[in-house]
Amino acid sequence: MTISFKTKILLLLLILPFLASCSKDPIGGDDDEPQIEARITEVIRYEKSRMTAYNIEYQSKDPLGKDVMLSGTITIGDEVGVGKPARGMVLYNRYTIFGADECPSRGGLAMQKFIVGSGLITVSADGYGFGSTEDKPQAYCIGSANAQAGVDALLAARKLLSEKGYKWDNVLFNIGYSQGGQTSIAVLKLVTESYPSIRITHTFAGGGPYDLPATYRWMVSQNRSAMPCSVAESLLAYNTIFNLGVEWDRLFKEPLLGNFSEWILSKKYGSGSIDRKIGTEILSDIFTPETLDPQSSVGRVFLSAMQGENLCQGWTPRKDEQISIIHNVADDVVPVVNAQNLIDFFKDKGLPVTKVSSEKGVYVKVYDMKAEQELYGISAPHVAGAVPFLLTALSKICSVLNIDVWFDSSELTDQL
Repeated sequence: MTISFKTKILLLLLILPFLASCSKDPIGGDDDEPQIEARITEVIRYEKSRMTAYNIEYQSKDPLGKDVMLSGTITIGDEVGVGKPARGMVLYNRYTIFGADECPSRGGLAMQKFIVGSGLITVSADGYGFGSTEDKPQAYCIGSANAQAGVDALLAARKLLSEKGYKWDNVLFNIGYSQGGQTSIAVLKLVTESYPSIRITHTFAGGGPYDLPATYRWMVSQNRSAMPCSVAESLLAYNTIFNLGVEWDRLFKEPLLGNFSEWILSKKYGSGSIDRKIGTEILSDIFTPETLDPQSSVGRVFLSAMQGENLCQGWTPRKDEQISIIHNVADDVVPVVNAQNLIDFFKDKGLPVTKVSSEKGVYVKVYDMKAEQELYGISAPHVAGAVPFLLTALSKICSVLNIDVWFDSSELTDQL
């Protein structure tokens, strides 16, 4: 059959949009994306890491939806520059921090230093309560707020880098562990619902509190947390930011009651220092009976607020998403029920869930990491879970980008 010249032209016009959508050609900004106010505030050179960090401030929303200027950081390795396109971008959602000097714009960039060796640009939000909003209470485990901060940081970075002449391939990884794992799934939810111009290549979420009510109930039943400061910070954040109105003496016992402002709200100390000051992992020694009773008036108020941030309900993921969920079954900070409930949610929404990584669907790796703890000399189960999570994420990045492994796993574990 002979195809006429006119038909060939028509077919070409029909398939060009498809070819363009599959392209990894370098791009700059996206005209369809919301344009937000943003500026570079500082440029910091990390010579040893062969990396440059651009600290930024950008227009975003606070946890209650009011306009606010937040801060964050763009990191770029020396393999990338004007005229040398990046292989894509990573939205790296930071894990739990308590000290003001631990946020990305203050130099908290341990994981970003590994990632840039892949030729990817990383973007990290400080989050509400750090950097430009250091004087505010942090939005701890408030996934919606941290997701908005991250997505707006990404939009700001694309705008600023495009203006400076940078180019990057149309690849975007969304990564986070612990609180960052919760943020990564919250980012996926936010993008799915509100940002059709943003296409995430792969989301990696590890050890995250996706189901806060289930986490609360688990902790109450165990009467223990290996990181009690995280429990205290959750209560502080929800009570303060959402104006729940619960008096502090109905939440905390001494010595935490008389010292939470200095130990936690001051942002002078890291999590290890705060937990040493608290001095116990037994929750009934730290919190009141009302706090530890889901049926009490206090328990019901917090459960209701946390239910609003439950990522295992209330949204519909796209069927073509590619997601990796990794969790240590022995995690004694963020219980594995979070991963189990999230996996069940994805199944209910019709996403294929497998134990083998594929081009779409949910890859699950929920297992006992005792071997990793012994291998890497890490005693804490929650921290140990970060090792296989990051190795899985970085290895998948290598596969997607078709590049050789660029990192040394022993250097990675030294940062944990």
